[in-house]
Amino acid sequence: MIRLVAVLALLWPTLASAQSWPVYENTYVNDYANVLPDDVETRVKRQLEVLREETGVEATVLTLGSRGGFTPTNTMEDFATGLFNHWGIGDASRNDGILILVLRDDRQMRVELGSGYGSGFNREAQDIIDRVFLPKFRNDKYAEGIEDGTDAVIDRIAYAHWNGEEPAPRSDGGGGVLGWVIGVLAVGGGLLAAFSRQIRDRLSRCPNCGERGIQTKRNRLQAATRSRTGTGEKITDCPHCGHHSIIPYTIPMITSSSSSSSSGGSFGGGSSSGGGASGSW
Repeated sequence: MIRLVAVLALLWPTLASAQSWPVYENTYVNDYANVLPDDVETRVKRQLEVLREETGVEATVLTLGSRGGFTPTNTMEDFATGLFNHWGIGDASRNDGILILVLRDDRQMRVELGSGYGSGFNREAQDIIDRVFLPKFRNDKYAEGIEDGTDAVIDRIAYAHWNGEEPAPRSDGGGGVLGWVIGVLAVGGGLLAAFSRQIRDRLSRCPNCGERGIQTKRNRLQAATRSRTGTGEKITDCPHCGHHSIIPYTIPMITSSSSSSSSGGSFGGGSSSGGGASGSW
């Protein structure tokens, strides 16, 4: 027994370094800090599943008590980037993965973006953190903040990038009537997250009559697999002139890396160069 203890003591640095990063159980939500009730975790996971099914974009939520005990890094940002690349979040060719990291006891969080996102999305991530995540976290409403914040990240970053949109430049001057409207709505960050898709529809013009207020929705017709692409359709209706259109779209194949987790599939080998935004409370 004494000899065994001595051997373990000699091997401890190696054994400790073997668990250098958190290990994910699935590719959508890993709530190791236990801040998400089961119903909230189920809803957030389903949001991320639908995003991946429709676009191939891999976004994941990770909560930890602290980054202590894992690979030492100088900053939380370095930790998030290292973890992102260790897991390989996102498609390896598009690098469009997203990591939402919440460190409950450290009172820090980060939205880490794959290297395929432009710098404008860093500003968008910072705005979401400041207006949606942090106000809830400061009142210990972690579940509500994560659910609303994840919805905002999906809509304003993941879907926007997938649709080829770029975030509008932000300025202190406001940016006209539209900037004022968005600014007012952003004050209630959770409200903006919950109704952002409806807001986008209200500001979009009908291609037929030019009136604002079109209604859009997406239907998945065939799910993508690792061997074939999927299909979906975007349906647009105008309540003013009755315009109706159905535009088909392709859902990318689900990618997988050479390594896999214990039960929840694997990521696609994407990487980050440190883009994103951080916050503390």
